[in-house]
Amino acid sequence: MFIQVIVAFFATLSFAILFNVPKAQYFYCGLTGAVGWLAYLIVDHYTNSVVLACFIATIVLTICSRWLAVHRKSPITIFLISGIFPLVPGSGIYYTAYHLIMGQNMLAIDKGMETAKLAIAISLGIMFVLSLPKGLFISRKYIGHEKNYKL
Repeated sequence: MFIQVIVAFFATLSFAILFNVPKAQYFYCGLTGAVGWLAYLIVDHYTNSVVLACFIATIVLTICSRWLAVHRKSPITIFLISGIFPLVPGSGIYYTAYHLIMGQNMLAIDKGMETAKLAIAISLGIMFVLSLPKGLFISRKYIGHEKNYKL
């Protein structure tokens, strides 16, 4: 599990570099990806549900991204887009297309439905956290200065 979290950190860091995130935020982008993947692994281990694990991991990752956006004085998208990278069901999309091309329609439908569920879980997790009041993510020393922070 530890190796997977480290790999998620470096994969997210690489994704942040590829998309020109400011250098000062590289570590924190990698951290969001590692935290999200750790949450995914823990929930998946205890529930055996990849959809629930993806949903909970997205919530944890989005909370971490909102908190970092305030405390690093950066837009949330820097952390959220980079951090969500390990959770995106890229292999599901690939295998859905593969099974369609190979004429294995039932396998394509199964994999496509699972991929759609994961995509919906990710979007619902992000929407849930982004609908929370921004005051939850601002500590007392920032109160009164929240207009200066991009949430």
